[in-house]
Amino acid sequence: MQLLAAFLYAALSARLWQTRWHGPQASRSVANGLGGLEQTLLLAALVIHGITLRYDIIDGDVMHFGYAIALSFMLWLAIALYWIESFYTRMEGLLIIGLPAAAVAALLPSLVPEHHVLVNAGSTIFRLHFLIAMLAYSLFTLAALHALLMSAVEKNLHRGRLSPLLSGLPPLLSMEALLFRVIHIAFALLSLTLISGIAFSDTLFGKPITFNHKTVFGILSWLIFAGLLFGRHLRGWRGRVALRWTLTGFAVLLLAYVGSRFVLEVILGRSG
Repeated sequence: MQLLAAFLYAALSARLWQTRWHGPQASRSVANGLGGLEQTLLLAALVIHGITLRYDIIDGDVMHFGYAIALSFMLWLAIALYWIESFYTRMEGLLIIGLPAAAVAALLPSLVPEHHVLVNAGSTIFRLHFLIAMLAYSLFTLAALHALLMSAVEKNLHRGRLSPLLSGLPPLLSMEALLFRVIHIAFALLSLTLISGIAFSDTLFGKPITFNHKTVFGILSWLIFAGLLFGRHLRGWRGRVALRWTLTGFAVLLLAYVGSRFVLEVILGRSG
C-alpha cells in the first residue's frame, strides 16, 4: 500500500506538471485551483498513506516510531492540512514541493525499517502529547514549504521576471499573511508539546525531565519561533528576514527528533 500511495502522489504531481505547471497555460491553470478529479486523487493518496502509517506505527500494543516514520507522518499531516485548507485558500503552489516529497516520504518506512519502540504507548496522556507534537511538527513543515515557495517568488521578482507558474500564485503579502497564521497555530501547539512533556515527564517517560539533545533542540526551536513572532508583532519583520527565521526554526525542530533518530539509527546503528 505504501507503493500505491507513492504512485498516486507521483501520478498527481506528473498530471499537474503536464497540464498546469508547465508551459504558457501554467498561470491560468494554477489560478483555477485543483479540479474535482485531482482533489479525489489527492484524498485517495492521503487515505492510503494514512492507513499504512497506522500499521507502521501501531503493532498490537507496541508503537514504533523512528526518523523515517516521523518524516512520513509529518509530510502526510502537512499534505492533509493543505488539502483541507485548499478549499478555502489558494495554496496549489505548495504541491510543487509537497507532492514529490510526500511520494518519497510514503516509501521511507518500508525502505528504512523502524526498531525504536515507544514506551508508555498505552497512556492516554502520552498519546495526547504525541498527537499534539506531530500536529505542531506538521504545521511547521507546511510553513517551511510555504516559506521556500515564497523565497522562490521573491528571487524571481528581484530578477525582474516571473515564471508562468509562480505568477499564478497569490500576492506575496497574502502568502505572508497565510504563513504567519500557520506559524501562530503551530507555535501554540509546540508550546503545549513542551509544557505537557515537562509537566507530565514522570507519567509520560517514567523519569523527571532531562536536558538531552531532543529537549535542547526542542526548546531552541521554540525560542527561535518566539523570536520570529516577537519581531513580527513589535518590529514588523517580513520578507527575507521572516523566511530565514522560519526555515532556521524548522531545521532546528527537525534536529529535535528526526535528526537525532537519524544519527542513532543510521549513522550509529542504534535503536535506543
